[in-house]
Amino acid sequence: MSRRRLDTLTSVPEVRRPATPDEELLGAERPLVANERTDAERIDRMRHELEMGFEKLSGLGCGVSVFGSARTRPDHADYALARETARRLGSARLTIITGGGPGIMEAANRGARDVGAMSVGLNIDLPFEQGPNAYQDIALHFHYFFTRKVMFVRYASAFVVFPGGFGTLDELFEALVLIQTHKIRHFPIVLARTSFWDGLLDWLRERLVAEADIAPEDPDLLTPTDDPDEIVDIVCRAVRRQGLELAA
Repeated sequence: MSRRRLDTLTSVPEVRRPATPDEELLGAERPLVANERTDAERIDRMRHELEMGFEKLSGLGCGVSVFGSARTRPDHADYALARETARRLGSARLTIITGGGPGIMEAANRGARDVGAMSVGLNIDLPFEQGPNAYQDIALHFHYFFTRKVMFVRYASAFVVFPGGFGTLDELFEALVLIQTHKIRHFPIVLARTSFWDGLLDWLRERLVAEADIAPEDPDLLTPTDDPDEIVDIVCRAVRRQGLELAA
């Protein structure tokens, strides 16, 4: 065996600095991820982020969290639909909550701004894609995904989900688990642009229901529609079922 080949087999990869606080936390037990904080420091940061969210969003009123791709361009039909949907939700006196980034998030925050509704962005540290949009009345910044996720659910009465990638699907399925396990109740999940979601809904019924991995009624937790007025009606009915009142 050549010396060069032997060196390749025996070389030790370099320890790397984590790209995000989430990687620093989740990779803390791995020798190739540099430890930059103690567990006590990490817990303190988690507590700070939760306290910040609870303080800044307290008394926010009835909100709706809007999800979708950060990569959607302003000239795309999904961007226009998200902006118009947020306008109508805002006109119904609902606060619009997004991840604070570009694409669908920007469109929703922008739609809220169009009608003078409260517009919230829950921004997150990412090594790519995420840059805060210019349409946030309240812009919070989180290091950890899980602390941010608490705010998406705690201060919303519904989710409206536009086409997106893994992050969008992550939020969608986490909400489904919370509803299925009765952690949250009377909490609708609306899927906007129905043609995008048809394959997923078919798969849920034809695979998960057919194999008894979920109940036959579980796919009905998702409501697909392309009508912004229907979305507003669904959300407002959920607000009333949750015992809340829209601001005057």
